[in-house]
Order: sequence, then C-alpha cells, then structure tokens
Amino acid sequence: MTSQNPIYLLLACLTQHRMATTGQLHDLIGTGRHINATRLQLQELRAQGLADCVVLPRPGSTRLWYATAGGRDVAGSFPELRDQEHPAFADTPVSIKVRAPHTLAVLRTHLAFLADARRHGDDYGPLDWTPEVGHRLSDTRGDALVADALMRYTATDSGGRTQMRAFVELDRATMSSERLAAKLMTYSRFHDYTPLPVGARRSGSRAAAPLPVWMRHYPVFPRVLFVLTGATRQVLDHRIQDLRAMAAGNPIAARLARKVPLGAAVLEDLAAHGPSAPVWTPLAGEDTSSRGWTAL
Repeated sequence: MTSQNPIYLLLACLTQHRMATTGQLHDLIGTGRHINATRLQLQELRAQGLADCVVLPRPGSTRLWYATAGGRDVAGSFPELRDQEHPAFADTPVSIKVRAPHTLAVLRTHLAFLADARRHGDDYGPLDWTPEVGHRLSDTRGDALVADALMRYTATDSGGRTQMRAFVELDRATMSSERLAAKLMTYSRFHDYTPLPVGARRSGSRAAAPLPVWMRHYPVFPRVLFVLTGATRQVLDHRIQDLRAMAAGNPIAARLARKVPLGAAVLEDLAAHGPSAPVWTPLAGEDTSSRGWTAL
C-alpha cells in the first residue's frame, strides 16, 4: 500500500493536492517523525524527477512542492489514486505561484479536518480529500459544478461508524459576496439535475422515471460547507449573513437548504479549534447558534 511508504505517500499527496509546502506535506504524513525526514524524502523525489519545487516570495523562502508530469504518471498507478481523475495541471513556476494562494488555503482546510480526525480517532486520511471535483449541471457542454474539494469522512463514536461526505467551497473574499452566495444555486441545480434517458429524449416520452445524476456518485447528497478567509472578521461575518439570506430568499437555493445540511465557518477558527468545535454557522433555519460540522 502506498500509505505504508512515506516517500510514495508524499508523491500521492502532491498528485492529489496539486501543491503543498514542506510543512503541509509533513503534517499530511503525520508519522510523528522530524520534519528533516520529510525534507530528505522530498529531495529524493526531486532527484528522481518525480517532484520539483518553486520558492514563494515569503519570509523564510518557503518552498512549494508539486509533482512533475513523470511523478503524476507514477502516482496514477497507485491503488489509492487509480480510479481518480486529476485535471490537467500546468506546472510552470508562474502558474504555480498564481494558483498557490487558493490551493494552499484549500489544503489548510483539509489539514484542519485531518488533525481533528486524528484527535478523535476518526477514519479520515490524507487522501480522503479530493480537490476540484466536477459534475455536469445540464446537457449543455461546459455547464458544470466544480467544487473546491470533496471530503469523505467516517466518524467513529461508541463503536459505531458514520460515513459522511461534504462539498467544500473555499472563499478568500476575492469575489463579490453575491457571487459567493450564488454558488448555493449551482449546488441546487446539481441536486435537481435529472437528464432524460437517451431513448426518451428522441421519442419525447417520459415513461421512465430517471434518477438525479448525483445518485450515480453518492449514497446521499453531500453536505455543502463554505470556508471563509482572507478578510476581517466583520467582512467574513457579513458574507456568511449573505449566504444565509440566499438560502432563505432565493427559491432555487431554498430547495437545497430544505434537503441538504449547509454551513459556513472561518478557516482560522477551524485551524485554532477544529471543525468539530462549535465554529459553524448553519445557513438554513432560524437557529443561528454555532455548532460542529456534523451537527449541521
């Protein structure tokens, strides 16, 4: 298994998560070893042409690692990644630095869930978070939902196991609050999207009762979590209020809110207290009291 070999787990993580700092990769591995061991293994991957890095213009010359095309080919044969699709990734230094702020913030969110799972003994590993998961929204080419991440999490409590999935949207306050809130409508469209069978399209018949597309992928529709960062607390609180207003006032978003758990939290709160702490604001209902993400 790849997960039993730290150097190949590093390569799998780089392929899965697109890019990461040395410290983030060390936290993903989570073996309790010294960070110098992670540095040496990254250098070994680099010497083999499987990984490379760029230096971010930050204090301390932070190294940002990524898998090369050859490294992604090797990782694609790992059992943990064999059935997954990884979107095309431009690994030029310029494109990596442009994408870094958003990608690293998404990974910070994953690391908050991972640290919380380790504290609670839940079943959730470094590869149970898949970035950039896409689904079609209609028969129109290019009309699609692309979630920042899909999380697969199994909570363990009193000997029981509860499997949960969540779409995660990472907001760095780089778009208008209205555009952010409109993403609820996109998720509602995916929840409702039910294409007619090919035969029914040709004949115009609706004899068969087709199933929504999401049922082909998930046993239940994943909850939708918004994680916000990159602005003052007041600005982020206002953006959460706008999400709640959209879930209550827009008919399309309200359909989703009646059926799917929705929540929003600040990334810095997740990092400081953990996602299971009462740091999430529900986006539907009159009760706005904070709660853990599983209680949404």
